[in-house]
Amino acid sequence: MKFSRIVPFLSLFALAGCTATDPALAPQLKDVVYRPSRMKATDSVLKVKVGQRAPDFTLPSVSGSMVSLSDYRGRKNVVLSFVPGAFVPIASMQWPGYNIALDMFKQHDAVLVGVTTDNIPAMHAWVKIMGGLDFVALSDFWPHGKVASTYGVLRSGGFPERAMFFIDKQGIIRDIEVHDINRRPSLDDISAALKKLN
Repeated sequence: MKFSRIVPFLSLFALAGCTATDPALAPQLKDVVYRPSRMKATDSVLKVKVGQRAPDFTLPSVSGSMVSLSDYRGRKNVVLSFVPGAFVPIASMQWPGYNIALDMFKQHDAVLVGVTTDNIPAMHAWVKIMGGLDFVALSDFWPHGKVASTYGVLRSGGFPERAMFFIDKQGIIRDIEVHDINRRPSLDDISAALKKLN
């Protein structure tokens, strides 16, 4: 990874307790992010639980390929990271921050897979302006939010919770974290959940 891509996000990822109104964004994002007002922490009901097989799906990626959850079965643990959408402050810090933390996922033989309900053109523009992502980003745009709904993390506004599903190599859900949508997930919480995959 190019050092120039990492530097703008090092300080952002280190920030704790960012809220939707935080001004701490990389310069290239300051004028393009949408700043929502504080939202209800969660607004959905889970439809899956720890110990059950994760529902399979196939979605288009920003890179143009189709990706299925079952592509990883028997090969890799998977962490699904749902975020509310492109061009919002917290997600615009959360996902680029994972570029820096990918070694933490790799240590547990896990791949990170990001999911939003945005369409591919919007996601493409967002990923480009953030400097790129070093993990797969998928669009759950059509049928709108079908995967988020299947997992039970589609909010009433039509966008996902800030949620993470930790799925082992056999396709079994080992942990679920649905975070306050107004706050970025803690790396400590993610690290603890990753340990449950092995």
